[in-house]
Amino acid sequence: MDEKNLIELRLWSEADLPLLEQLMGDPVMTEHLGGPESPEKIFKRHERYCQSSRTGKDLMFAIIFGPEDTAVGSIGYWEKEWNGQHVWETGWSILPQFQGHGIATRATALIINRARSEATRQFIHAFPSIENPASNAICRKAGFTFLEEVTFEYPPGSFMRCNDWQLDLFKTE
Repeated sequence: MDEKNLIELRLWSEADLPLLEQLMGDPVMTEHLGGPESPEKIFKRHERYCQSSRTGKDLMFAIIFGPEDTAVGSIGYWEKEWNGQHVWETGWSILPQFQGHGIATRATALIINRARSEATRQFIHAFPSIENPASNAICRKAGFTFLEEVTFEYPPGSFMRCNDWQLDLFKTE
């Protein structure tokens, strides 16, 4: 892969608030997530993400792309109880001008490898909206298995239809 297409993950930092404002404050970016968050909610989310970097629990990362090391999105994984199991959940978001270049798919592969290296949970799940073809395609490309369509609470108090995608971290190809 050439230098201009290189991506890396960097633990979330105080400097990433403007990125989060773009990701979570924009109606287009949050179309499948219940709409934009208020500045107060974005700041509280930012504080949680920064805390995750300090504690090493429920990790969030900025996705860094290209030779200028531009922050183009976010990705993370966190503990979740799902169907009676302790699993990882993952989710991502890429700024519109960087979508469609495989960045989220490559970042998801990096997250899978990182979660796999922890060897603490067998499964990682993703729950994209059934109306989000791009995120569902990322799940397929990253090797997740489609399980079923589910009703998912996100944001808290709102319910949406999502696809439950699962990847077995203990299984290696």
